[in-house]
Amino acid sequence: MLLPFPATAHAPGARPTSRRTALCLSVLACLMALGGCSSTPQVPPPAPVVSIAIPADNDATPAVAQAITPRLSPQALPLPVSPLPNSYAFREDARALATKLAQQQQLDEQWVRSVLAQAQVSDAVAKLIMPAASPAAKNWALYRSRFIEPLRIRAGVNFWRTHEATLRRAQDTYGVPMEVIAGVIGVETIYGRNTGNFRVLDALSTLSLDFPKGRSDRSAFFQEELGQFLRLCAEQRDDPTTVLGSYAGAIGLPQFMPSSIRRLAVDFDGDGHIDLRNSPADAIGSVAHYLARSGWRKDLPTHYAVIPPKDESALGTLLAPDILPTFTAPQMQQYGALLDAPGQSHEGKLALVLLYNADAAPTYVAGTDNFYAITRYNQSSYYALAVIELGQAVAQAVRGSNN
Repeated sequence: MLLPFPATAHAPGARPTSRRTALCLSVLACLMALGGCSSTPQVPPPAPVVSIAIPADNDATPAVAQAITPRLSPQALPLPVSPLPNSYAFREDARALATKLAQQQQLDEQWVRSVLAQAQVSDAVAKLIMPAASPAAKNWALYRSRFIEPLRIRAGVNFWRTHEATLRRAQDTYGVPMEVIAGVIGVETIYGRNTGNFRVLDALSTLSLDFPKGRSDRSAFFQEELGQFLRLCAEQRDDPTTVLGSYAGAIGLPQFMPSSIRRLAVDFDGDGHIDLRNSPADAIGSVAHYLARSGWRKDLPTHYAVIPPKDESALGTLLAPDILPTFTAPQMQQYGALLDAPGQSHEGKLALVLLYNADAAPTYVAGTDNFYAITRYNQSSYYALAVIELGQAVAQAVRGSNN
């Protein structure tokens, strides 16, 4: 259980408590709460084994389902003897959230409380989650230059050569091209070079309990992700205080949020354990599975070249649905859009996608269902096109080096 709030005021007529007496009382409270407390952390006795009925998860893949065990018996972590000022150990809202998440995720409440007591408020996380104070004008050319550049392409070539057989197996299994899978991992983490140095526990706790004011409150979303993270750690027998990720709580080479790991990650190396941090095979298979579940269609292009209509009204009509494929190729042409020859033969729906280039003329593409599938990974047309073009650049470099 968590320690109570430290006393900050005295009852009327009471004698002020000395520092020595206060320290003794604190130690006594710790002993009563935990059954023992010293300056040297002790390994706690195992938490009671809790029989848990795992609800059926219709979204769970076979690999994920196998990772879920019918009984969870996580070990309770020792409470910090001297919590830092930014610790959640003494926070009443943290205790309430622990109770809520334990119930929602069917976890042992003692374990959840002990984990949240280790979490710390991160000012850096709160700062990074905020939009830029002076956002720059959207600029596809500048955005593209951050990702389609020599260092990332070289890293992609090395990744491709090392894991080509796995990339090909993922392509054969899920229908997602090797270059698209490689593009996602390259944009996300430079092929594992930058997976994040924030403790996921701190990031998700901060965004759950201290979401910064000044933007739309997403604390409910991050509370759900915190619960999913704790459940994931309990299932996988991972220590939640050691998992590192992004400032938003994304994990591993493909930067999956905890809920996405539980629903869509796969054990692609067959070792019985899903590990997106240390297994490139699991990362490759999980990206392909994610896109397949997001509507990826095998052998369908991601986009076509297009010249937008000159009529402002027609242009507005085509841009209104944003990146959602809505118009057939004949309909786009009726509105005055000029598709290239392959685009004119496209049988499905298309979206006229607009990418600004600051003060220069914007870029337009006609996005297919597969372009839209990539935006389910990150809801940005700039992101999707960067993934596509980085993957193409890496594949081209691999082919060039093989000739």
